[in-house]
Amino acid sequence: MWWHSDYRDVHDRLGLLFFISIFWGVLPSFNAVFTFPQERAIFSRERASGMYTLSSYFMAHVLGSLSMELVLPAAFLTLTYWMVGLRPGLVPFLLTLSVLLLYVLASQGLGLALGAAIMDAKKASTIVTVTMLAFVLTGGYYVNKVPSGMVWMKYVSTTFYCYRLLIAIQYGNGEAILGMFGCEPKRMQGAAATDVCRFMEEEVIGDVGLWTCVSVLFFMFVGYRVLAYLALRRIKL
Repeated sequence: MWWHSDYRDVHDRLGLLFFISIFWGVLPSFNAVFTFPQERAIFSRERASGMYTLSSYFMAHVLGSLSMELVLPAAFLTLTYWMVGLRPGLVPFLLTLSVLLLYVLASQGLGLALGAAIMDAKKASTIVTVTMLAFVLTGGYYVNKVPSGMVWMKYVSTTFYCYRLLIAIQYGNGEAILGMFGCEPKRMQGAAATDVCRFMEEEVIGDVGLWTCVSVLFFMFVGYRVLAYLALRRIKL
């Protein structure tokens, strides 16, 4: 569908970037939510017998799953990036790969935290599905102006931050693509801005800084795992 898409086909490329954000947010979070509920009986028995501590089990599990969790998205992006013809160059590709892997780890952390907190695979999978759907709806592709009562959901959405970063890597601050369409920066447009220019401003430039997006995703990557660990500590042997 996106084979060698043109740089100026902004809407098509944004669709691809958002699809990547959806797929690699839902898949790792949904897979991770089953981890601790399925291992609860074995973990409780072996911990009660003194075979290992909770921290040892948790760290071994987290570190051991990293490599397997990152192989598929890395392979996916390596093929997709060049087939689609996204922004050429090794640096943009590596930046895109880094963002995607950080996003996968943050999404996995959400699944681990919910699974550890609920300890029921069926309930946890339902909750993580609803949560990720909410993140997708407020991620910035379907709706730009989120209702005021739901704005907070946009800023806790892993999908939102990943999507903004992927766009920024492809289009930078938006000046180049705005120039191609004969648009001016927002501060110079005034009331004369066309629908195309407004679309470009809203979709490409965004309202959150890049380092803010990176920091929030990293905080989620660490924070969700801390919550998962604390949730496991409350389990009675």
